Amino acid sequence: MFNKLKPNTMKKMITLITICLLINCQVYAQSNSQEPGATKTTEVQTQESVSTSDKIKVLNFATFHMGETVDANTVDFDEKNLENQKNANKLAVMLSKFKPTIICVEVPIESQDALNTEFQKYLSEANGPSSYKGEIGLVAFELGRLSKIDTLYGIDSEMEYNYDIVRQIENKIDPTTIQKFYSNPFQYFPELNVDESKLSFFDRMKIGNTDAFLDFLILTNADMLTHVGSENGFEGADEAAKFYQRNLRIFSNLNRIPVTNTDRIFILSGGSHTAFLREFMKRSPKYEMVNTQDYLD
Repeated sequence: MFNKLKPNTMKKMITLITICLLINCQVYAQSNSQEPGATKTTEVQTQESVSTSDKIKVLNFATFHMGETVDANTVDFDEKNLENQKNANKLAVMLSKFKPTIICVEVPIESQDALNTEFQKYLSEANGPSSYKGEIGLVAFELGRLSKIDTLYGIDSEMEYNYDIVRQIENKIDPTTIQKFYSNPFQYFPELNVDESKLSFFDRMKIGNTDAFLDFLILTNADMLTHVGSENGFEGADEAAKFYQRNLRIFSNLNRIPVTNTDRIFILSGGSHTAFLREFMKRSPKYEMVNTQDYLD
């Protein structure tokens, strides 16, 4: 098959293969340089185990927005309802078992001072309701109080994103696939095909933090748009790229926070941001996500 490759491509492949062979030889030499009878634990394996134990634990938590939002998909939730407030408070108690030392929320960095002004008011008014919007005031503030944290971090980076590009252009790429998908998305995710009207507050939280739901959010919010575009354009893919870019910026903002390997980071954000952060942290040498479901029982 190599004779079909261009010279430059073949040269790059040969270089890559050579590098891989050198790495394999080095690992083999290390594993065979040990004294007879010694346990065969290579230096590479030892370094890997050390780095894994040093990773910062993260509880990456997805929630629906408990108030007004510009998101395309919303959940009917009255944040002034006493029962809803009680459930949000109970959720904060459950999440406090993670023992976070750092709490991050879906607020732009430039609004962080205003966020913490409200948070300080909440801390000073024992048992008083928060005046801050949605899930941040209902859950993050109470979690911060329970965890004896006095500062919250905003990590959002707002960007415009056109949810309606599918309906705004004549799709010349693959209208069949996207029409079939949006006609019944749950045919691809049958485990999510539930009657939302019958779900309790905590059932929503459990389902919203499953791998299937987070995969669903990435697919519907971004990846499906690669099937949309004009004859020679990439309108759908370009909108998807904006959503990836926003979430990469959020991840970059997370990385701005000074931390040590003894810190425990809690992140509260809308599900699609949680989904992207999950993907980024899966491959991270710095972070290790805990199982969210362990804190919802």
